Amino acid sequence: MEVGTVIATENSPSPSEFSFVVTSSDQKIPVRKGQFVEVHTEEGKVIAFVTNVFKTNRYFMRAETVREYEKGGRPLTSIFPADRWEYIVANAMVLGVQTENGLDRTSFPPSPGQKVFDAENNGLAKFLGLDENGIEIGKLRYHDLSVKLNLDELLRKHVAILSQSGSGKSYTSAVIIEELLDRERESGRLAVVVVDVHGEYTSMAECSDEADYSDRLIVVRGEDVRIGVPNLNAYQFMEFVPEMTGIQARELQRVINELRNDMRSGKGPFGLDKIIAKIENGEIHKQLQHALLGWLFDLSSLDLFYEIDNPNWGGIVKPGKAVIVDLSDITNLRKKQIIVTYLARKLFNLRRSGKVPPFVLCLEEAHQFAPEGNAISKGIIETIAREGRKFYASLILISQRPVRLSTTVLSQANTNIILRVTNPYDLDHIKQSSECITSEVADMISSLPVGEALIVGEAVNYPIFVKIRKRRSKESKHGVSLEDAAREFEKNYNGAQNDATAFL
Repeated sequence: MEVGTVIATENSPSPSEFSFVVTSSDQKIPVRKGQFVEVHTEEGKVIAFVTNVFKTNRYFMRAETVREYEKGGRPLTSIFPADRWEYIVANAMVLGVQTENGLDRTSFPPSPGQKVFDAENNGLAKFLGLDENGIEIGKLRYHDLSVKLNLDELLRKHVAILSQSGSGKSYTSAVIIEELLDRERESGRLAVVVVDVHGEYTSMAECSDEADYSDRLIVVRGEDVRIGVPNLNAYQFMEFVPEMTGIQARELQRVINELRNDMRSGKGPFGLDKIIAKIENGEIHKQLQHALLGWLFDLSSLDLFYEIDNPNWGGIVKPGKAVIVDLSDITNLRKKQIIVTYLARKLFNLRRSGKVPPFVLCLEEAHQFAPEGNAISKGIIETIAREGRKFYASLILISQRPVRLSTTVLSQANTNIILRVTNPYDLDHIKQSSECITSEVADMISSLPVGEALIVGEAVNYPIFVKIRKRRSKESKHGVSLEDAAREFEKNYNGAQNDATAFL
């Protein structure tokens, strides 16, 4: 559809930008800020992004004239045909040109008088690098075009989903997980592991009106997770207890080796209690003994270490399936970090040895596990961020405070899905982490409605704004409104009181 005509201004048209007057009257709002348009030049079909739209009218350009004419209460339009002189001008930033050899940078401006068209879907999809067989995120804003992102470009080099609370981070990641679970075997299926801090993904295992993922989802409660002590070495204990010294770790490893030999001889697996007993009864320097026992009793109090792993991670992480680790019943941050540390390292080692399929580790509240400061789980998350690409181990990092997220981890996420962010510190951090985000695009982030996102990075050739598609799976109970939650509580509370009264 033709939308306008290129005009000459003081600085345009140029190879990087142009302005056009809107001539289309087919729609009430023919052109919007953020829309893609195209114009045909000597180099080929140029794709541009509308950066601003404004109205003007010569009759209303001088404030004192308008004031004098309308003093008597008569509108200016009753004296002059002012309404016929209103027109719309749009500014557009040139993104590139489609030539016979593919995409290229423009080196020659369009001519004044050339017609500007709404970008055609097929050409726009090719220009943006969309993939017909890719992961469907939603619809391109202001265009009837499905945004399907290439699986390799999206996940191979990690993804960060960033926004303030309540803007749709978890909803967006659930959409990506649905797409991964819906992939056909011949298209290549990944395993998915979700670290669910607030229990927002467990509802995906329930049947909804549109989909049933219950046969492809396993929910593991955080309180049921156990770490098999025979699988650990002193280095991993040092991860859990960063204050442990090298001398203490060497003595601990000696004890672990002795217990492993006993296990091989038929005495069975061992837990922390046997390590503690062996240290208590061993001939160890008292100061060293007291320090080790202190660390081990502290770990034992977490009720996390056992003789074998639960669950068997190598057995439940499978192609086309998702494991949701629900940590909502754990309030101790250290315990959550230890679980994530062990889980991430276990998966990464299994992947490097080819014992589990290529996987995606979806990490909610990523700033808790890989902060800019110190954390037990930070080391392994940074390792996967740096080296995971070589072994097909991917990360989806979800955070409402990107400024608190490890710079090393965030810089390795080569695709960012950014929903509404208004905190100026977070906005500055996001702008610094991606050179593709211009000041105009950054300004649009703070005004995004819930459910719309900016996608920037490896997965697309140019930053795009997308309306996230509707989930097929059942939404989280956290999506219930405050009023409904209050009503539900009173209903259940009154019912419980009536039962108690009847019993008495």
